[in-house]
Amino acid sequence: MSRRIGPEAIRLRSARLLDIVKGELLEPGDVLVVGERIKEINPTTVPGGTLVVELGDVTLLPGLMDMEVNLLLGGPDHRSPLNAVQDDPALRTLRAVVNAERTLRAGFTTVRNLGLFVQTGGLLLDVALKKAIDRGYVAGPRVIPAGHAISPTGGHLDPTMFQAFAPHVLPLTVEEGIADGVSQIRKAVRYQIKHGAELIKVCASGGVMSHTGPAGAQQYSDEELRTVVDEAHRAGLRVAAHAHGDDGIRAAIEAGIDCIEHGSLMSDETIDLMVSLDRFLVPTTYLADGMDVSRADPALQAKAAEVFPRAKQTISKAIAKGVRIACGTDAPAIPHSQNAKELLALVDRGMTPLQALRSATTVAAELIDKDDRGRIEEGLLADIIAVPGDPLADIGVTEDVRFVMKGGAVHHDTTG
Repeated sequence: MSRRIGPEAIRLRSARLLDIVKGELLEPGDVLVVGERIKEINPTTVPGGTLVVELGDVTLLPGLMDMEVNLLLGGPDHRSPLNAVQDDPALRTLRAVVNAERTLRAGFTTVRNLGLFVQTGGLLLDVALKKAIDRGYVAGPRVIPAGHAISPTGGHLDPTMFQAFAPHVLPLTVEEGIADGVSQIRKAVRYQIKHGAELIKVCASGGVMSHTGPAGAQQYSDEELRTVVDEAHRAGLRVAAHAHGDDGIRAAIEAGIDCIEHGSLMSDETIDLMVSLDRFLVPTTYLADGMDVSRADPALQAKAAEVFPRAKQTISKAIAKGVRIACGTDAPAIPHSQNAKELLALVDRGMTPLQALRSATTVAAELIDKDDRGRIEEGLLADIIAVPGDPLADIGVTEDVRFVMKGGAVHHDTTG
């Protein structure tokens, strides 16, 4: 759980601080926090009663952000492939509490929970989790919830397709995101917005680890995709689209979707279109290295063997061409708390360590349209983490987070 040290004012003293905008290390790293906000960098005077926290030989970074997680899945005791029909909403929410704290302690202070695809009786469990965290009931990152993902019957995010369930097993309602045709899609999107979703997730193409045919096949029609965008944008919400294949990605972009998740099989022309329209990409590229598919159905293993190597090449091209890339892991496709592995994978694909760090800070903040985080600057939220060494020389140090502060409260500290 979190603890607020001292009264209201805390001074963090460390060896270094990363100015993420300038890409420079400042020495020493000295930050005054008052309440939930950063008051001053390298303060000359401090209020009486300020508690000084000596962090030692570490580098202060802005709290990191993961733009694709599902905290309601994975985590402890997730070995059974039948969780979809074994776990009730209460158990899923308790699972999410554990996953949220592990994610926060790993240095990720903001996440997008990108689309429920489980039976909940219409409850938006990620919205409930966000409220519990915001009210201080449980520890976790700041959650941007999407509610239920919008998917066609038999689409990749129709959960019956992951295990190829028989008919009438695990039926989902329109409110739970299974929507066909314009009228159902409007109702599904409006339901998520009504009950607290802060963005909309839609399934635009097939998937790798589901029995939905080719990973790249477009699954919603152009008109249906435009309907999702119309409803979300009129409410001031952005739209993220699960999309692996070039046809589905291009259709999503042309429909006005703001962010592509995965983007594995994009053509050079579609990459250029993303750049020209200034759209975001969350590539989840570590999946191609680290996702364990050994227990998956042979047909799904075959899809992974085909798609993942091509995806790595695609992301390298997207980086080289200047696509706006935000960090996202698709956890629990990789385990919660190992989120920093995505940064290492982005560097492996061609980013500099600074670019990778920006993908999880300044670019992610732009994607969620939040100007109160992503940098260590006066007036911003005091979401600050500390890592050993120089992250501009070795991005791997982000896997060893020694200190986590969120909103002025300390959630993790092993520096002493």
